[in-house]
Amino acid sequence: MIWLTWRQLRGGAAMVSGALVVLAAALALTGPGLAAGYAEGITGCLRDGDCTRFFDRFFDEYQTPFLGVTVIVLVLPAVTGLFWGAPLITHELEAGTHLLVWNQTITRTRWLAVKLGITGLAAMAAAGIASLAVTWWSGPLDRSAEPGFTMMDPLVFGARGIAPVGYAAFAFILGVTVGILVRRTLPAMALTLVVFAAIQIAMPSLVRPHLMPPVRSVVELGPVNIDQFLVPDDGSPRMLLESAVPGQTGAWVLSSRLLDPAGRPIDDGTGEAALPISVASGACARQEGAGSPKGHMETCVAEINRLGYRQAATYHPFERFWAFQWIETGVYALLTLALTGLCLRWVRRRLS
Repeated sequence: MIWLTWRQLRGGAAMVSGALVVLAAALALTGPGLAAGYAEGITGCLRDGDCTRFFDRFFDEYQTPFLGVTVIVLVLPAVTGLFWGAPLITHELEAGTHLLVWNQTITRTRWLAVKLGITGLAAMAAAGIASLAVTWWSGPLDRSAEPGFTMMDPLVFGARGIAPVGYAAFAFILGVTVGILVRRTLPAMALTLVVFAAIQIAMPSLVRPHLMPPVRSVVELGPVNIDQFLVPDDGSPRMLLESAVPGQTGAWVLSSRLLDPAGRPIDDGTGEAALPISVASGACARQEGAGSPKGHMETCVAEINRLGYRQAATYHPFERFWAFQWIETGVYALLTLALTGLCLRWVRRRLS
């Protein structure tokens, strides 16, 4: 039974293995140079006392390959679910070969358990290897990423650590379950893709933010949490908040609001607001014909802080990364076990 399962899997396994070898080779060739460039740049910027420009330049330079390898890890579980999971039993049902096996000394439970065990472990191993390689290669970029691309953000989180292994196990068993229920290969593949994509979208938006209670804090305004600061010729200063919290590098910011001195939100929910502060006089006054506040932006921001304007942020700190990884992987493991039990029950009692 093991030999038969391997023969059925070897074509797809060879293709995935080849793709992983190419990916690993590309990352191994470029990784040392990436790490050396980061080490050299961080040494220089620490000496100069300002690493913000270096981080921006360094990440922008490698942003395209960074997103590319991230997408590969995100897509791999879906691929195994579609092309390994959905056809695994459906092909047998369509061809009727399962009846031949059952008429031998192989029981239904053993037949399904061997198929699920070998192919499922292969899917998990492929996702784990891809995640490990990409996590290693992306280390310097993860440390210099701008808000929106940090390791806690939904796009990147699912391509790091152990989470892809849980995704792959679930996607595979989801494909098997749909195939057993539908009994048609192409519809099973399509339905597997739709269901898995829906769950992968729902998890970071509806479930993950609530895996642990978020932290809520009110902080002063400054370069870290201000994205844009404008002083129009005929209006009040306008401020657009960044998805970042001072002192919380790499945090996953769920919401960011601008508060007035009384503690009331004054933005439209997007972090952008006009401040009722005079630009005719005071720290935010404009020079005649000038396109920027009088003096430095820091002077005006300091006055805004003195008046009591603050950022109210709800976030998960970066220190929760591995806690979230283990919790979310556990959730997918429970879903995988539940679907495995359903498959075994269905094959033993209802499949013929």
